[in-house]
Amino acid sequence: MLIPQIGAAQEFPGTSGEVLIKSSLIAETNQPAVGTSSTLAVFMEPQSGWHGYWKQPGSIGLAPQFDWQLPDGVSVGDAAFPVPHTLMTGDLMNHVYEHPYALLLPVEIDASVASGTSLPITVTFNYLACRADACVPEQSTLAITLTAGDGRITDERQASFDEWRQELPRPLGSQASFVTTDDNQLRVSIPLPASVELNNPHLFVATDDIVDPAAEQIFSREDDTLMVETKLSKSWPADSPPDEFEALLSLGSGTGLSLVGHRDGAPVASASGPQSSSTASATGQSSSPLLLTAFLGALLGGVLLNIMPCVFPILSLKVLSLARLTGGEREARREALAYTAGVVIVCLLLGATIIALRAVGTQVGWAFQLQDPRVIVVLTLLTTAIGFNLAGLFELGSINAGGKLASQDGVAGAFWTGVLAAFVATPCSGPFMATALGAALVLPTFAALMVFAGLGLGIALPFLLLGFVPVLRRLLPRPGPWLASFRHIMAIPMFLTALALAWVLGRQLSNDGMVASLALIMLLAIGLWFTGLRQRSAKRLSWLPAGLAAGLALAGSVIVPGSFAQQEEAVNAQVSSAETRPLDFDAGRLSELRQQERPIFVYFSADWCVTCKINEQRAIDIPSTQQAFERAGVITMKGDWTNGAPAITAFLEQHGRSGVPLYLWYAPGKTEPEVLSQILAPNVLPALANESG
Repeated sequence: MLIPQIGAAQEFPGTSGEVLIKSSLIAETNQPAVGTSSTLAVFMEPQSGWHGYWKQPGSIGLAPQFDWQLPDGVSVGDAAFPVPHTLMTGDLMNHVYEHPYALLLPVEIDASVASGTSLPITVTFNYLACRADACVPEQSTLAITLTAGDGRITDERQASFDEWRQELPRPLGSQASFVTTDDNQLRVSIPLPASVELNNPHLFVATDDIVDPAAEQIFSREDDTLMVETKLSKSWPADSPPDEFEALLSLGSGTGLSLVGHRDGAPVASASGPQSSSTASATGQSSSPLLLTAFLGALLGGVLLNIMPCVFPILSLKVLSLARLTGGEREARREALAYTAGVVIVCLLLGATIIALRAVGTQVGWAFQLQDPRVIVVLTLLTTAIGFNLAGLFELGSINAGGKLASQDGVAGAFWTGVLAAFVATPCSGPFMATALGAALVLPTFAALMVFAGLGLGIALPFLLLGFVPVLRRLLPRPGPWLASFRHIMAIPMFLTALALAWVLGRQLSNDGMVASLALIMLLAIGLWFTGLRQRSAKRLSWLPAGLAAGLALAGSVIVPGSFAQQEEAVNAQVSSAETRPLDFDAGRLSELRQQERPIFVYFSADWCVTCKINEQRAIDIPSTQQAFERAGVITMKGDWTNGAPAITAFLEQHGRSGVPLYLWYAPGKTEPEVLSQILAPNVLPALANESG
């Protein structure tokens, strides 16, 4: 690092013979307990106009240096620095502190140290004090004597250290990645929820010879990923580039996240423009393995959806229709491609809608439309109508345009069958889908759409194979009288799907709303019944009763949900009772609750932690978990570490963690909690609750 040369006899106004940055050594406790860790602080107080430096000072400056003299059984770790701020001096960038700040250092007292032992600690501390026109190297010798004791901390000392810990950066908790370009640019991808606000962000790189500190930093966002682009250092070791570097992301207002950037792939070609598609290139490289895994998971999940009650009847009858084709191979392939196009287009439209809604801040996922009871009513009417059609009540095919078109022969019929199959597949959830579609929502837009396309391709794959592989079609049974019985049997899974949708509706509407919805289904059934009677009598306008009933039922599907919606309190009561809603973390309160011999789930999260938010959406804040918690009487406690909290920081350290997430399960009668995985599967918490219940 460059340090301005200071003449030995040079004096600065108002500083002759005085300390420019006063330093003092303070212990969190003067009686640290043996066999434990406590904290020392080197408290720095710059004079007005002067500043000290971060551990990587920037273009010029010098990081603080410590030389410890310690008694036997005592060790001191590396200093933790608070979040710095930037200071431009001409063309040079400095990472500095212009106000009082504290460097925190962990001190370990070995268990072999006898209680009451005097522990004199001395440190020779070298640092640099600078202002706009000058820098002065300073040195101080700091000493403190501790006594091995009970670890008691005074309230005043606790308050000071809590305040200093609040100024430290929090660990990101996710892995950042970086790539380099052929025009000496560094691009860093940092997982960060889109909901986290940025106020003049800056990436402080702690590892030397990585970036030019004075270079412009360009920030952009790709969903839940923050992209940073800046210039590489002139000292960048191109022949043997590093695999990782340490950094601190300042979010503004004194908040920061510490992270480690891991090298991802080879250098990529540069793109023009400060915020060009180069960020997409970096994201594409960093997410390629995730994209491939998510795509294959969605593909397999789509294939398995074909055996779900809502899709299998439609697919099976369309598959059997291939056996009746008279146009040969060409016709079979055309129908297969048309069916695939219908399925994939619907899946892409649903995926694009999800991505668009999330981009404007709405948190939605797969089957998001099912959160609207009006959609549930329409789907229930549709699946009921399909079930009655398969049962032979009427021969109209369906009362909606998609179903009517699906009943046609040829390419148009195949296309609309695909549309219908994909549409009615949304209430279903198959294996592999949750992980694949969850991953899609953290990928860039194009990559996410590829995953949704993979889902559609998986749904269409059986029909696609039958269309292009003649030997598979020859294995299909030939049409005959048995087909009518098979068709009637296929009505059963459609009615089961309608029943499942009615259950969902019952969770969304009041009892009166549920009865009104069943009345709409009965109205539709009566209309379909009269249509079937008129069809068998060969009467004109046989479709009229079904059409009138369908029109009234669809109109009712818009009116009923809004008229009979549950009160918000009632909905919340079903999902989360007063006991299952999380309490704010409090270590003292936790100790009291553990005396009640009830299961306790304690978790720690932060708004900037992507892993935390994914776990909450797919494993914690879901009805199955909350209902299991309510049955077992589980007490839930949540620690929010978004803005830092000294009590949470200390608790995390007690459990060997430096950041979030942390999930603890306190089973009744157990002295120690079970530390759960940082990636929670949806069934883990319900299983633990059931065991405790």
